[in-house]
Amino acid sequence: MRANPIIGQGTPLQRWQASSRLAELPLIGVETLVPEGHRAVIIAPHPDDEVLGCGGLLQGLAALGRPMQLISVTDGSASHPGSRRWPVERLSVVRPQESALALRRLGVPLQELKWLRAGLADSQVAAREDELARFIQRHLNPTDVVFTTWSEDGHCDHEAVGRASLRAARAVGATVYELPVWTWHWACPEDSRVPWHRARKVPLSDEAIARKRHAIHAFVSQLEGDPQIGLPPVLAPYVVERLLQPFEVVFL
Repeated sequence: MRANPIIGQGTPLQRWQASSRLAELPLIGVETLVPEGHRAVIIAPHPDDEVLGCGGLLQGLAALGRPMQLISVTDGSASHPGSRRWPVERLSVVRPQESALALRRLGVPLQELKWLRAGLADSQVAAREDELARFIQRHLNPTDVVFTTWSEDGHCDHEAVGRASLRAARAVGATVYELPVWTWHWACPEDSRVPWHRARKVPLSDEAIARKRHAIHAFVSQLEGDPQIGLPPVLAPYVVERLLQPFEVVFL
């Protein structure tokens, strides 16, 4: 979509909090999104997107005892280009470990979670989008409910994963919902490019928000940049706060 929309500090949190459009979005519960007898499949472009996009939803799924499958598309090793502190080799090991810790902090039972890794290169997913769609399709059932990043979220991997997930889910007849993640950075409440008519809010309790915050802080690599090369953190404080509102949004 837009050329590099993820720059600067993005839309201030206060603007989202003051939005009547956001306040008026219809609510939807986890039990409605994933009814009894269905499995939730979360497809994350990078280790952390599953928590950033739906950390509250994951808590609700765990509380309901819904079966879950997580597909991590990449290992996120391209998050710190040129860094000696966070080289690719270190990130490829650390980032999946951070995800596991974050999921434990959310209360997701890892011993019952089916966790798959597609093994695609970070920032290069679009080049293997067809392959990814086939991979996802092999691991879906018609009764699954898929949660994936929005196919116009503003990050090349998020968009490719969203497109591939939509294709795979539709091919097997599974339900699919999209999650905005970087949208909160580049968009604004009046942005007509965002499909607000499809948006629903999953309300989060104070406890759920606190657990999501604790989970996000497991991603130490993303909370740190590399000052030696002038690299800011991916998850700067203003980014984190935008993702900790008392709800999460899904596009139906």
